[in-house]
Amino acid sequence: MEFGRLKPEELMDVDFTLPPDPELTIKTLTAAKTDKPMAVHVGCAKWGRKEWLGKIYPPKTKDANFLDEYVKHFNSIELNATFYNTYGPDTIAKWKAKTDGNPEFKFCPKFSQNISHIRRLKNAEEITTKYYEGILAFGDKLGPLFLQVGDNFAPKSLPDLKAYLEQLPKDVPVFLEMRHKEWFSVPEIRDELFNLMHKLHIGAVITDASGRRDVVHMQLTTPHAFIRFVGNSLHPTDYSRVDEWMERIYQWQQMGLQSVWFFMHQHDERYSPELADYVVEQLNKKLSLSLPRPQFIDRDKGLFD
Repeated sequence: MEFGRLKPEELMDVDFTLPPDPELTIKTLTAAKTDKPMAVHVGCAKWGRKEWLGKIYPPKTKDANFLDEYVKHFNSIELNATFYNTYGPDTIAKWKAKTDGNPEFKFCPKFSQNISHIRRLKNAEEITTKYYEGILAFGDKLGPLFLQVGDNFAPKSLPDLKAYLEQLPKDVPVFLEMRHKEWFSVPEIRDELFNLMHKLHIGAVITDASGRRDVVHMQLTTPHAFIRFVGNSLHPTDYSRVDEWMERIYQWQQMGLQSVWFFMHQHDERYSPELADYVVEQLNKKLSLSLPRPQFIDRDKGLFD
């Protein structure tokens, strides 16, 4: 992921402090307080990473078997594959079958770029129908959906966004990621956007990227958190940033958070398993969980190669 990338020498000048909870987040979580345990899922964006051969995938694993190996280490995936191609039920069913050994596993498929970036949410009914026809084949392995609009999708397009969100099926949760700076820099626009999402029960993606601190907005429009964490090749700040997230997730849990989806990205994806492992380790400590950690073929080599 190139979004929000900085040079290594710039990282120490960044204020990575997470902003305080806005009023909407406090309102959303307080209203959702329940005795049910919070669901926790951690994963990456893709399973087809050759850099993980010899690290968490056996050295001679074939491309066709990467998903079989991925599900042994994580309980979810952001699934960017559906952004680039629209897959039919047959392909989706084959992917689902590969996760039978991990009952907790969930796919969180990204909306097709034909919907979000090419059609820009307009006249996209037919493509959206095909997208849903495919991903619904995940059945009980389907997690929330992820809709990302482009960097140039500005507030002037709010009517198109509203119209599109209003017609989406209500039975599958959807999270939305915005990137254009004006969504965050103008308070009136920001409030209108997040209040609309809250009204429509659309979740808000929080993307923690070094060079775009404005998108670390901390707005929870539903009692569910979808966090895209973009690390910097295991730079020391990666770990301190994760530590602060663990504290905030714990606080949100106490306030009423019902689920958290934490997806690991690195500008150099070879390091995603290591930092994801650290996330799981810290979640287990902070929340008294027993989530399985990724298993490295040679743990010492995996951490320091």
